[in-house]
Amino acid sequence: MAKRIIVKVPDPILYKRCREVDVFDARLHSLLDDMKDTVKAANGAGLAAPQVAVLKRVCVVDTEDGYFELINPVLKSQSGEQTGAEGCLSVPKKYGTVTRPMKVTVLAQDRNGDMKKYKVHGFTARAFMHEMDHLDGIVYTSKATDITDGE
Repeated sequence: MAKRIIVKVPDPILYKRCREVDVFDARLHSLLDDMKDTVKAANGAGLAAPQVAVLKRVCVVDTEDGYFELINPVLKSQSGEQTGAEGCLSVPKKYGTVTRPMKVTVLAQDRNGDMKKYKVHGFTARAFMHEMDHLDGIVYTSKATDITDGE
């Protein structure tokens, strides 16, 4: 396990759609382990593979609700609405106001390829959607209003 370098805007890899994962092997497990170390070291709430220069549909979320590994995630349903401040490890020291669903249901595979269903709400739903956007080449700043500098 190792900490990886986080890619920053305007790196073009952050704006590319990621490929599906179809091989669930030691290399994928190593990526997931490295992403966990990287997000924890950066004190982040989530990290997507393109943020560590890997164009695969893989992301991790680490919130008060737990630690989640999402491979090939698909949004199945959403409800409600929340608007709040959002930041990103690839856009350091910037924050913006983003509207996201309050509740989401996501289907994703785990590190072994088994399908899992996640029903999350609040901040964790925000983090799921933020990271899943990265897998489609969407950086939160394209959805944000009131982007400001901050610490």
